[in-house]
Amino acid sequence: MVSTVLTAAPLLSRLDTTFEPPPARNAAPASKQTLLIVDDEEGPRQSLRIVFKNDYQVLVASDGLEAIKLARSNPISVVVCDIMMLGMSGVEVLKELKQIDSAIEVIMLTAFETIETARQALRHGASDYLNKPFDIPTMRAAVAHAAQKHRAAIEFRQGNQQLQELQRVIQDQRVREEMALTRGEIYASVLHDINSPLTVISGFVELINRSMQNTARVEGQQLESLRDDLNKLNGQVGRCFEISRRYLSFLHSQTVEKSQVGVNQILSDLKELLSRHPTSKDHQLSVNGLDRDVIAEINGTDFLQILLNLTINALQSTSHPHRVTVTCQLHPNSIDVHKFPDSPTQRMINREGFANRSPILTISVEDDGPGISGDVLTRMFDQRFTTKAPEDGTGLGLSIVKRLIREARGAILIQSSPGAGAKFTVCLQTLS
Repeated sequence: MVSTVLTAAPLLSRLDTTFEPPPARNAAPASKQTLLIVDDEEGPRQSLRIVFKNDYQVLVASDGLEAIKLARSNPISVVVCDIMMLGMSGVEVLKELKQIDSAIEVIMLTAFETIETARQALRHGASDYLNKPFDIPTMRAAVAHAAQKHRAAIEFRQGNQQLQELQRVIQDQRVREEMALTRGEIYASVLHDINSPLTVISGFVELINRSMQNTARVEGQQLESLRDDLNKLNGQVGRCFEISRRYLSFLHSQTVEKSQVGVNQILSDLKELLSRHPTSKDHQLSVNGLDRDVIAEINGTDFLQILLNLTINALQSTSHPHRVTVTCQLHPNSIDVHKFPDSPTQRMINREGFANRSPILTISVEDDGPGISGDVLTRMFDQRFTTKAPEDGTGLGLSIVKRLIREARGAILIQSSPGAGAKFTVCLQTLS
């Protein structure tokens, strides 16, 4: 085979002192990605092994069959493969590797560059295509880019698997719809509401998948944007899965463990979600956390659902630009609920079931919109009640809030009158 700048034996000893990178600090060997080097010449194999031994778990193969065997028994992330080899060609090895795991990124090497070999390599999913001889910085950059792309592909795959599993659970549950209805129509409605964002998430994931398939190299800002979107998508899938799990636990009469959550983290999640929500457009939204974080006695997913429903309702109270403010306050003593009797301008939800034990956390969602009339205020938490057109609202949001507040043994105080905006105050127990 044609020798490269890395094949001479004397150069191997020089590489040990000249090109070997400094030891990685605090690097856990178990976290390293696996790099497979495939070349039928000893010099290039060992040279590349020395270059990358501190950054990756390095495996070497002298031919295509050995490379395929290693790929079937090891979690390979990146492969550097010579195209011109005895026996299986590099392109044939590439095709076999992609059948074993499509997420494996393969960098092809050749000393005989032709347009046709480049096209074949890229057509079969090669991550990059380098000519011999190559320089070390170019090779390092190519392997780093391939490793990043592999990591993003694995994160995408994991998120997609969670999504598919969740959709399977939901589909199975639909078969038991009659059972769900005997437990209350609202629970079937929650299941229906989960399916809508899952459809959006699934479509977004498909777009990301197509983008990755059509791009030979993902790097720089595009890679960072992709990783950020994948992390956020996985977070949303996780939230949907938690809602589904709690719903299924109820249907199966399983006891849901008592939960606790940090308030400021939930408010941070609320702000992040609403910053991208279409209802926030043209309005002023302010979310203010506590100076000192506290732990609320409520499931985190339920807490976020409550605040999302109340805040989105406040943003949708009018199409005209207006302000919505979310604020928190910690009360050292219990709340005197008798100071807030029900009236045409005021109502307390779950007054009797409220575990009014100090200290009490209150989270207020306040808007300067058109306010709420007395007849609407008395019915707005009833199931299926809505003032919106049928195509714009189901009337389930506030009834879900009411159920979640009861489960947490909290309360909600609503204060409003026509022309004076509205204020919803959630009251929850905290750890003393």
